[in-house]
Amino acid sequence: MAYTELRRWVRKLCQRFPDSYWQEKDEQQAYPEEFVQAMTEAGFLSVLIPEEYGGGGAGIGEASVILEEVNRSGGNAAACHAQMYIMGTLVRHGSPEQKERYLPAIARGELRLQAFGVTEPTAGSDTTRIRTRALRQGDHYLVRGQKIWTSRVQHSDLMLLLARTTPLEEVRKRTEGLSLFLIDLREAVGHGVTIKPIPTMINHQTAEVFFDDLPVPVENRIGQEGQGFRYLLSGLNAERILIAAECVGDGDWFVERATRYAKERVVFDRPIGQNQGIQFPIAQAYAHIRAADLMRFQAAELFDQGKPCGPEANMAKLLAADAAWEAANVAMQTHGGFAFAREYHIERKFRETRLYQIAPVSTNLILAYIAQHVLGLPRSY
Repeated sequence: MAYTELRRWVRKLCQRFPDSYWQEKDEQQAYPEEFVQAMTEAGFLSVLIPEEYGGGGAGIGEASVILEEVNRSGGNAAACHAQMYIMGTLVRHGSPEQKERYLPAIARGELRLQAFGVTEPTAGSDTTRIRTRALRQGDHYLVRGQKIWTSRVQHSDLMLLLARTTPLEEVRKRTEGLSLFLIDLREAVGHGVTIKPIPTMINHQTAEVFFDDLPVPVENRIGQEGQGFRYLLSGLNAERILIAAECVGDGDWFVERATRYAKERVVFDRPIGQNQGIQFPIAQAYAHIRAADLMRFQAAELFDQGKPCGPEANMAKLLAADAAWEAANVAMQTHGGFAFAREYHIERKFRETRLYQIAPVSTNLILAYIAQHVLGLPRSY
């Protein structure tokens, strides 16, 4: 599972985008266009697209290694991971016509599908209570509603949208009556779609999206009407695994920076890394990262074999997010006051890795999932 050659290729590309590049993008709250383009041209963003559509035909294991190495290099793979897992929904549930129409263009880099409209202000994590409606009228739907925290929508050609096609009060199960649609943002923005960027503490390019009777052709619906929630769930395990890999990359980056600084920083005529008060937290953070890494690969192996992997994918995300956050705090403490200086880049990565305690799924929700679905405890929500 070393993926040595793949790691070498990704690291070589990332060397073209040093800390200063990411610092500049962070300060300007700018999209890393050059980096995304380079990743696209190298074929890294199309690894999960089947070969018959021009992609790499690789598994989630390879995809996770790519994202891990981006974060380990000091970059931020957030601009890349969405295209990987969102596109998977199209691969698994799209019609042959939809796949032929979109996948080759995505693989060639001519189209970007890196925005997923799910979360809404009033629903939060309770996805079944979203209010965005898609009302069918003949050969098209009219979409009305609002999404929030829809990242990269300003830089995407296509968007995957979850909307209610049957009101909640009219379905037997609350997970029914939800449908997925492909939205062509090139045509929709300004003609039923309005995007409002949300300034945040990290450079995540996120936004609110408003739909005002946007017409969407029936042919743009993914799969069967009313089965969108099931299609959504099928992609969540992939997302969990990919995010876990990014957290592992962040964790390794923090440990490497803390270790290097602890060797170089001399106080009281000795390197601070000679002190066990510095050594032990770094060593413990490293051990936790390696444990999370093993869970990531176990989940990836099960996913690529087509086996159930919900518990493993969720635990991988939980453990990796916790390990990365632990390592971030260790790096901050090791650097002391210099951790707050932007030139050391610790504070930027500290802010970035904090996100994964909350998104794309809260660690509390993962714990609730494990309690109910693995341990058999009563449902808590």
